[in-house]
Order: sequence, then C-alpha cells, then structure tokens
Amino acid sequence: MNLSLIASTVAARLEGDDVEITGVAGIEQAGPGQLTFVANPRYAAAAKTTKASALIVAEGFPALTTPTLRSANPYLAFARALGLFYQPPRYGPGIHPTAVIHETARIGPHAHVGAYVVVEEDVEIGEGCVLLPHVVLYRGARIGDNFFAHAHAVVREYCRLGHNVVLQNGVVVGGDGFGFAKDDKGVWHKIVQSGPAVIEDDVEIQANACVDRASVGETRVKRGAKIDNLVQVGHGSTVGENTLLCAQVGLAGSTEVGRNVILAGQVGIAGHCRIGDGAVATAQSGIPNDVEDGKVVSGYPAMDNKQWLRCVAAFQRLPEIAKAVRARAAGPSREQK
Repeated sequence: MNLSLIASTVAARLEGDDVEITGVAGIEQAGPGQLTFVANPRYAAAAKTTKASALIVAEGFPALTTPTLRSANPYLAFARALGLFYQPPRYGPGIHPTAVIHETARIGPHAHVGAYVVVEEDVEIGEGCVLLPHVVLYRGARIGDNFFAHAHAVVREYCRLGHNVVLQNGVVVGGDGFGFAKDDKGVWHKIVQSGPAVIEDDVEIQANACVDRASVGETRVKRGAKIDNLVQVGHGSTVGENTLLCAQVGLAGSTEVGRNVILAGQVGIAGHCRIGDGAVATAQSGIPNDVEDGKVVSGYPAMDNKQWLRCVAAFQRLPEIAKAVRARAAGPSREQK
C-alpha cells in the first residue's frame, strides 16, 4: 500500500517519498517496508535510527530524512493505520448446534451464536450480535445491536446493555455486589443484590473485569467508557462518559466517577467518593476522599500530583535528613569545641 494512500486514510500529511508500505510495527522493531510512529517524546532519538520505511509524527516534530506522515494526533493515526493491515476474524451468521437458546429469547437478525452458548428465557438481543463459545446470558437481559461477547463472557439477570458493546474474555456484568450484614452473634447475612448493571453504548470491557449489580438502584457504566483487564466496579457505582479505568483499578461500592476521567493501573477508591470530571489519578493511588474536577492526584492518601512529587523527593533524602537532625541534637563535636 502506498504511503500516500495511508496518509489520506488516516488524515495525515505526507512529507518525502511515496514509498510502498507492507505493514506496521513499533519503532524499535520496525524494518524496511514498515510504518511506525513517535508519540512519546522519550522515543524521539529512536526516530533517527529506526529501520522503518516511514514514520507517523506530530506536526511540530523535527524534520526527518525518512518519509513522514504528520498528524495532530500521531497515536490515533497509527491506530487507524493498524486497521489497514490487520483485520480481526469475521463471524458469519448462524447458530451452532450445541448452543442452548430458550424458546422465549429473541435474537436479532445476522447473529453469530457459537458453540455451547447459553441464552436464557426472555433475553432480547439486537441485530448483528456475535456470541463466541461458552457465553452465557441470564434471563431477562436486554442487549442492543452489534453486541460482541468473547468466550466465557457472562451477562447476569435483567442487566441492560446498549449498542456496540464489547465484552472480552471472562467479563462478568451484573455479578452480585459484595453486600453482607452482621447480626448480633457476629454472623454475616447476604444482602440481596436486586439492582441491575447497566452498560451504555460504545463501551468496551476487557478480560476478567467485573461490573457488579447493585443491592438497590443500579450500577451504570456510561457511553464510551473503556474498562481494562481485572477491573472491579463495585455495586451501585457510576462510571462517566469516555472515562478510562486501567488495569486492576478497584471502585468500592457507590463510587461516582465523572466523565473523561483517567484512573491509571491499580488505583483504589473508597466507597461513596466522587471523582470529578476530567480528573486523573496516577498508578497505585489510593483515594479515600472526593477529588475535584480536573485534579491530578497521586499517592496514598491521594494528594495533588505536584505535592506528591515533592514528598517523594524528600522521602528519598530522609536518611541524610535524619542524620543531620541527630547530629544537631547531639550538640557540637569535640573537634568543633
């Protein structure tokens, strides 16, 4: 494929020769005939030494001798270029003979239902769904068009999913929330989890993540949110539009996460907290309190990112600070006297 055609497809501007491209690769692995990109400044030096035949870079990136595609968003342009060279498997319509579909279930046209899929009573699914092997849809689930469920994904009873929802392998939507009440003898009694999980349009939930159902009310993931592997969304929580929950994030019950929020890997949030719109929590932050709109927080307990960086710098100097304090407390040395 000519580089000029790629440029027009990904909305980039070509500088240099219109070379032939046969594939895409990371900047350190790319070779002749391949296209790569630079979005992170730390790889700027590698742009001069890469063996790739062409690069996608930002508009303000320094000039290169290698043919270049310039884009205001090089990462997005590269993502689109990937789609030109790799197409995931397509699944034609049909129902595998081992699938178990209740007679009251309603599945829209052009559905692909794989081996050992179970669709229980009163389930409704829109058109164009793909249910890969061992997917289970509990009774009363309501699911929109273009639903794609990878193997072993589960949607529990009465949950509601919008259009264009993707569940990767092992996702559980609507599992029971972690609710128990202790009696006077110290015995825990299960609290019925009656409220559904609701997943709005254009949401993708990745492998082995769990969105729990609520005891009352609902748990809701709003339009365009993306949930990474091994994430836990606790019962009664809300995840805002276009928010990212990265790997191993945990939301305790009744957490409210605003729109366009980024929670990096292993961020934990205590229950009944509100995370404001546009907030960012860096990796492994622990958040016990509300976070304002647009705030960047780090550490535990989470604090302003800049303050946390100063604290970390001071922490590394604690041994020498402690030594200086002990020396001052001991008074002047004999030589100083």
